[in-house]
Amino acid sequence: MHNFVRPQTRALLWRWREVLLGVAVLMWGGWLAATSLGVIAGFGWFLIMLGAVTVFTGIQRARFRTGDGGAGVVHVDEREVIYFGPVEGGSVSIEALTLVELAPFESGAHRWVLTEPGRRQLFIPTDAEHAELLFDVFGVLNGFETQRMLSALKTQSDHPVVIWQKEPDRLH
Repeated sequence: MHNFVRPQTRALLWRWREVLLGVAVLMWGGWLAATSLGVIAGFGWFLIMLGAVTVFTGIQRARFRTGDGGAGVVHVDEREVIYFGPVEGGSVSIEALTLVELAPFESGAHRWVLTEPGRRQLFIPTDAEHAELLFDVFGVLNGFETQRMLSALKTQSDHPVVIWQKEPDRLH
């Protein structure tokens, strides 16, 4: 079956996999709710809600995935973002992050710039392998605006864009 599907089509389906799964769950739930009674119909309504949430989050994740084949590999382990690049790499702690930026790069693909005080900034290409893991990392940051990030990815500015900045600690 691998040879029957074009690579571009396979990549497109893989990018939108959560949306396709959500639509399938939504349709199954709709069928159960429409053709059944009692507990099975209630389960169908539950599947409809689950499918709708999966479609919504899947659309956001698909918009976040800007491509693959970029330089390096992203790994997230023990609340630490690790980037293994061909020239440079490094790691930052998720709890210690103070700034997330999207910066232009000469090659066309933009880079995430993750800043942690006392460490070198970590530059991660948006099309690096496993860069989609950053979607979940950004989701745990307090006050992070997903729509702002997605619109910045879509517009791809010629200058660095601050996506998120940690609120300063207050004394009282």
